[in-house]
Amino acid sequence: MNSTALRPVEPAASPIARALPAWVYNHPEMTRLEYERLLKPSWQIVCHVSSLARSGDFVTLDLGADSAVAVRTSQGDIRAFHNVCRHRGARILEGAGNCPGAIACPYHGWSYRLSGELLGMTARETFPPLDRTQLGLKPVRSQVLFGFVFVCVAGNPPPLQESLAGVAAEFAPHRFEDMQPLGSMYIEHWDCDWKIAMDNYLESYHVPIGHPGLNRMFTPDYEDQLNLPGVARGISWLRERPSPRWSERMYQKLVGEVATDLPEPHRRRWSFYSMLPNLGIDVFPDQMDFFQVLPRGPGKCTIRGGSFAHPDERREMRIVRYLSARINRQVQREDEFLCRRVQQGLASASYEPGPLSRLENCMLEFHDLLRERIPEVREPSPPARFA
Repeated sequence: MNSTALRPVEPAASPIARALPAWVYNHPEMTRLEYERLLKPSWQIVCHVSSLARSGDFVTLDLGADSAVAVRTSQGDIRAFHNVCRHRGARILEGAGNCPGAIACPYHGWSYRLSGELLGMTARETFPPLDRTQLGLKPVRSQVLFGFVFVCVAGNPPPLQESLAGVAAEFAPHRFEDMQPLGSMYIEHWDCDWKIAMDNYLESYHVPIGHPGLNRMFTPDYEDQLNLPGVARGISWLRERPSPRWSERMYQKLVGEVATDLPEPHRRRWSFYSMLPNLGIDVFPDQMDFFQVLPRGPGKCTIRGGSFAHPDERREMRIVRYLSARINRQVQREDEFLCRRVQQGLASASYEPGPLSRLENCMLEFHDLLRERIPEVREPSPPARFA
């Protein structure tokens, strides 16, 4: 008898998951394909509903070559349109503001109702007969959920209610829809590819080393993680041991005392939600924020976001929010520093994609999405047609 037949069969070793090749983080064709295949057919936040409180209020979102504008109409509903004049294509609106009664193009003066229909044309008599009903602003798919206005400039992603159903119960006690902005929306430009910034947000393996202050205050969020299709959530819990740093220790002490409108467990946690491909939502006992990571060309990105909270003039709450913002600014600067160093390191010809920890499984899901939508990223070097 063959003695090998008596040996137990060992399962085949699983293939080692590895990071993406370096070239995908700094190539113009990748940036173009990411816009077309990931970002344009995805839900993007334009603003909080409080920014569209009055008739005529608008906020724009620029996404690559596309721009969308969300508007509060005269009837009180929120509509979204491509921010492009139907005459010669001029970008109509910038930033945020109010259009009293109508939207006017700054180039030739064509005007549109707040609901999108073409209202007026300067020197109309110089045009041939036109069906003006066919020349309104082109609508953009939009939804309002959890107090935020989302748009999708192309494609047909699943409704947000489906994508975020698994975390809706966790959002509910915070009542995002009743919040107000804590300040203006912010824009930051980082010297790293947008995927490096998202990789960083999607894994907390780096937190104990890269964010010492956060690690002094909280447990790593990978210890309490929930992965759902397209959405991941991690919770960092306040440590029992006070931080040796005064500002961190004061936040630990005060936050549970002021956030009395929340269920007790929510007073002790910072929750981090990521929605692929490029959205982050951070929820704290005293406030919340969102941010988007947007490509700004190969190897560059823009961070767009804002913070929101319930009106509360208590001195203790103002202190807690000041400390929270201070801690988060420090974390942001640490992340920017780390991402820039990765971008620099990937430029070295010596780099080979390294093995991934199971603590980087959310990042791996992002990489798998890229491999599915843009199969070329599986190649160790740019395909010849990308040259």
